[in-house]
Amino acid sequence: MSYEKLAKEIIQGVGGEKNVVSLIHCATRLRFTLKDNSKADKAALQKNDGVITVKESGGQLQVVIGNTVPEVYNAIGNVSGILNESKSASKSSGGGQGAKKGIGSVIDVISSIFAPLLGVMAGAGILKGLLLIASNFEWLQKTDTTYIILYAAADALFYFLPMLLAVTTARKFGGNTFTALTMAGALLYPTIIQLKTDGVATHFFGIPVVMMSYSSTVIPIILSVIVMSQLEKVCNRFIHDSVKNFLTPLISLVIMLPVTLIVFGPFGVYVGNAIADGLLSAFSFSPLIAGAILGASWQILVIFGVHWGLVPVFINNIAVFGKDGIKPAATASVFAQTGAAFGVMLRTKNKKLKTLAGSATVTALFGITEPAVYGVTLPLKRPFIAGVIGGAVGGAIIGQAGTQAFASGAPGLLTLPIFYGPGGQGFPGLIIGITASFLVSAILTYVMGFKDPVDETEDGSKQVAGSNNTDVSDALKGNEVVKASQKVLSPLSGTIHLLSDVPDPAFSSEAMGKGIAIKPSEGRVVAPFDGKVTVAFKKKHALAVVSDSGAEMLIHVGIDTVKLDGQYFTSHVKEGDVVTAGQLLLEFDVEQIAAAGYETVTPVIVTNSTDYEDVYALQKGDIKMQDELLQIVGKDNN
Repeated sequence: MSYEKLAKEIIQGVGGEKNVVSLIHCATRLRFTLKDNSKADKAALQKNDGVITVKESGGQLQVVIGNTVPEVYNAIGNVSGILNESKSASKSSGGGQGAKKGIGSVIDVISSIFAPLLGVMAGAGILKGLLLIASNFEWLQKTDTTYIILYAAADALFYFLPMLLAVTTARKFGGNTFTALTMAGALLYPTIIQLKTDGVATHFFGIPVVMMSYSSTVIPIILSVIVMSQLEKVCNRFIHDSVKNFLTPLISLVIMLPVTLIVFGPFGVYVGNAIADGLLSAFSFSPLIAGAILGASWQILVIFGVHWGLVPVFINNIAVFGKDGIKPAATASVFAQTGAAFGVMLRTKNKKLKTLAGSATVTALFGITEPAVYGVTLPLKRPFIAGVIGGAVGGAIIGQAGTQAFASGAPGLLTLPIFYGPGGQGFPGLIIGITASFLVSAILTYVMGFKDPVDETEDGSKQVAGSNNTDVSDALKGNEVVKASQKVLSPLSGTIHLLSDVPDPAFSSEAMGKGIAIKPSEGRVVAPFDGKVTVAFKKKHALAVVSDSGAEMLIHVGIDTVKLDGQYFTSHVKEGDVVTAGQLLLEFDVEQIAAAGYETVTPVIVTNSTDYEDVYALQKGDIKMQDELLQIVGKDNN
């Protein structure tokens, strides 16, 4: 796979570089904050081989890539200026149409701040867990210099967590990163720590200061940097350019450190502890019920992106109390969806699905569940439900066992050591819980079954997987269609052009499929075959039709015409309409669109070209509506 090619297609799919406010990535997803989400073409993004799925959640457009997300993220940096810090900062501070409101904005802020740290946090968490095991089994003594060196590597991230959060928060809100780091460093400065340790009565110009311990804290530095970023903008607006580079940081430090120590620090620590105490109380009241609820719902929360609201709680609990009793139940959900994918692999007769489910199972075992959820269990529905049930069973067991997490990390086989604490208490319950989650989900998936997709038989014909009847009429049941050869009639009149000549890489690269382009001579689009309208875009500039034999065709009138917001277009169909060849689908004003500065050349693309042996043009030059345009060749079709 060419990561740079995929990066270009993703940038095009999100509405172009100018539509991107900011971009971060977590373990499997590119998380875009866009100026205008309506400019993103999710359907086009999902058709890329390197994209698992596309979700809009928590104020972000999330492009799920899988394990290669770092490579794709870096490739985006290589082919664009999206990752340029100064550009991202200025965009973030500028608002725009992509500004989010309510809960979406909260989730966007939390994910943007914590997502960049999850990789190193998981690595440090695993090392910390392994050291706990080594210490408990007396393979290493805590006084050994080897242990001390390795523990410093494992614990430094958590101890200096305010400094890392200062960086990510400053990037999110467009603040000066180095001023934010200096603020965080001041909170951890030895003499400040000593004031707390010695219980010294502390005042700032007569104002009493309640000293707190800020190592490993989360909320105080985030609040401080958010306000500091806004203060900087005010300062930069009024201070002359010749002196603002040093006066703005001076003013920020002089004002914000005392405000943080007097207000944000105590407030943040108390609020964080109160939230943690509330959740811990729920687990204390009924760990079995609380564990079952979290085990059942965690992957649902992940799908909608709202799980980010709990991530700071997990981290805060570990930072303040040295352990967290809430996160372990979420581990059951991960292994439950893994088991569901495994059950699909065992039951399906479809070779492609069996391969996908097998690889997704292995990936999910190590904590990356997106391929399993989005590629296997969720599309098949029943396996996902089986995973929810399995997660509830495992979560209940883990909750009742009182399992604790002693470090941060995405739940998976490699991160199991983070749940092993002094004496191993609760760890056997975790093993039993995740095993139960996996087995219950796998068995339920196998027993409940699911609609198996169409597969290909040895002689090249198509059949419903698991059926011995290769008759076409049977294979068509359940909306499954045979990908047979067929001719496509021209939906427009005009002049034929090669796709490679279209001034849009999403089409010219054939990333969306093979086909042809037509420079229209009149503004009418008709059905190219008998079939059904599957997509009728609200902006009316494009539509998709699937033929009775399964060919999926996209007709996209002009380039970037989505920006016309439906002007000069009149649609005559809606999604779900059954159409016949030659039926009028769409009308548009060719001259007005061209006068508005838009290219009118219209790609006509078979979007599921990979299901066929070939797609090629039957005509050159000028063509009339309903003339034969394309030949679609079925695989192994004699």
